Amino acid sequence: MPEHAAAATTEPTSGADRTLEGAHGAAARAFLDFLASIRPAVETRLEARWQREIDRIKGYGPEIEAMAAEARSLTLRGGKRYRAGLVVAAHLGVAPEAPLDAAYDTAAALELIQTYLLIQDDWIDEDDTRRGGPSVHAALGRSLKNERLGAVSALLASDLTWSLAVGLLAAAPADPSLVLATLRTFCETHQDVVVGQHLDVLGRAEDVEQMHALKTGSYTVRGPLLLGATLAGASGDVLAALERYAAPVGVAFQLRDDLLGTFGSEAETGKPVGNDLRNGKRTAVIAWIDGRLDASGQSILDRAFGKSEATPDEVAEATALLVTAGARTAVEDRLDALCTEAERLAAELPVSARAREILAGAAAALRWRQR
Repeated sequence: MPEHAAAATTEPTSGADRTLEGAHGAAARAFLDFLASIRPAVETRLEARWQREIDRIKGYGPEIEAMAAEARSLTLRGGKRYRAGLVVAAHLGVAPEAPLDAAYDTAAALELIQTYLLIQDDWIDEDDTRRGGPSVHAALGRSLKNERLGAVSALLASDLTWSLAVGLLAAAPADPSLVLATLRTFCETHQDVVVGQHLDVLGRAEDVEQMHALKTGSYTVRGPLLLGATLAGASGDVLAALERYAAPVGVAFQLRDDLLGTFGSEAETGKPVGNDLRNGKRTAVIAWIDGRLDASGQSILDRAFGKSEATPDEVAEATALLVTAGARTAVEDRLDALCTEAERLAAELPVSARAREILAGAAAALRWRQR
């Protein structure tokens, strides 16, 4: 239930179309370096957990093994592990001297939830590609030589992935009472994603940022921070402060994703150019343009928006219209304001100095301006 759902999707990078300079750039690079430092521990856990599961079920037949193998492939094609980094940063912020094994297990569990959500999202959006490779339902449809069976197998693969995530978190080497509290937060986060996803699918969310807070912010920022901090034994005051910081970052993450989905390249998004327009996604860009176009402009947008058969030229013309009409600049300005607010809140967090630095960088890394 994501990227239509939660999605989220493309993580912060230093791609060719965006630059970060000065203090913001230094903070972003520090955060990206932190992600690189924790990624091997998370990847090792993900690989090991999938291998154990594939070894367990492969005796049931090649189709069953293929179901798990495709979900594994999507998991390991992940990005920079933004969510995992926030889990570990929050844990470090509350218990800077504590072992990190439980935090890494929780971070890996959250990455499995991302896989689960993306599998369902791709089926909902009828997307055949994800992260530069085939979506799970598309791959399974080909291997099973049946599109419907491929979709069913993919949905079951997402269920399997969810159970692996819960099991990994439940076995985290930490105080059982803290693990239980973390599991409760885990489930509450998932429930928010479901509500946000449904609002997105209906396409009737009056408050787009509220929808973003539910469908993306809940498991991309707020959830990871609360999971890591809860597992480390954070007080209610610390959790509340992290939630305040998470609010602008969660919306900023989705606005950045909306910008990339509309104006980014296939190399950045792992999906065809114009995918969001063709799918009729009510992104922040589209929400801003509502009621601001004359009849001629609306006609140009209508030829691409929600039209799976739209030609590359029609998509390009609609995209150019969104730029000249000011939609891209307006969303970029809002994204910048959210990042500025988040960086201010990060500096005031009642956590370790190292964690404040990391979390300020997590906000700075979301800044995006197209050259």
